[in-house]
Amino acid sequence: MEWMYNLIAQLFEWIQSLGYLGIMLGLMMEVIPSEIVLAYGGYLVSDGRISFWGALLFGTAGGVIAQLMVYGVGRYGGRPFLERYGKYILIHKKHIDYAEDWFRKYGTGVIFTARFVPIVRHAISIPAGITKMNVWRFTLLTTLAVIPWTALFLYLGLILGDQWELIDEKAAPYLREILLGALAILIFYFIIKWMKLKKGRANHGR
Repeated sequence: MEWMYNLIAQLFEWIQSLGYLGIMLGLMMEVIPSEIVLAYGGYLVSDGRISFWGALLFGTAGGVIAQLMVYGVGRYGGRPFLERYGKYILIHKKHIDYAEDWFRKYGTGVIFTARFVPIVRHAISIPAGITKMNVWRFTLLTTLAVIPWTALFLYLGLILGDQWELIDEKAAPYLREILLGALAILIFYFIIKWMKLKKGRANHGR
């Protein structure tokens, strides 16, 4: 596994040398989890090499573009392609199964809330692509979710400074609160959707 650690170290050096662009490309490549890339970006902010707002802008762009790429693969390549090659972007069969189950239950609105849920968050773009969800709606919901996620990990990386590698430990309390909030929004969304469906059936029966 030493080659992998060397590769990751080289990627971080590359991100550092490119600054904002490095953060965006690091997120687009999906080789390293976004939380780690953003925490490292926060460290660069704390070191005065880049600004927080610039990192937020490019980090958001990178996160959205990465999901658009996954959406495109789902739309034009389908599930068989992703099951075969998804591992190269850290997406495995179980992720696809979870994402499809969520999408089938809750519809397109889940694109926002699922971004904050482990396992599902990276793969939810797949069923969106496979079902040919409207790309503009997909992009809007994805952007609205990526902005707070990017800001959180940049901020935590900023606080940690040169100890940014402890991001998992530092982020755990925040992620629990975010997950609870996302689930509350999802339940609220599901109730509204159910009420609209019930109202539609009542009107149809008249």
